[in-house]
Amino acid sequence: MQRILGLDFGEKRIGVAVSDALNIIAQSVGTIERKGIKSDLKKIQELVREYNAGMLIVGLPLNMNGTKGRSANLAIDFVSKVKKEIQIEVKMVDERLTTRQGERIFLEADVSREKRKKNIDKIAAQLILQNYLDLHNM
Repeated sequence: MQRILGLDFGEKRIGVAVSDALNIIAQSVGTIERKGIKSDLKKIQELVREYNAGMLIVGLPLNMNGTKGRSANLAIDFVSKVKKEIQIEVKMVDERLTTRQGERIFLEADVSREKRKKNIDKIAAQLILQNYLDLHNM
């Protein structure tokens, strides 16, 4: 069974998570510091190979009322570039509240603001992927 990579797309960083071999549990594996689309795609391709991923799950940051705003349009544009350059199935999933959920986890763990800011992207990627896995493993 191939693993699944989860991405939390952002303008400065892309959070990255990967599923376990059985596609049950998501684990954060870090972030990609954005340096330009070519560099981003190269890093994603390397991660796909490293983890033998068969699918990418990318968060779609919809507005709370379900409409697409600037962030959602940027993510959709990013995914279209990924699909052109990397031969892998890509699905976008609603990521509303994952960043807030991540913030709450950090606050409950009493993590400093500086550490929260550094780590929120990878936690959001993990939550996006875990939500997808939970929905598809029932």
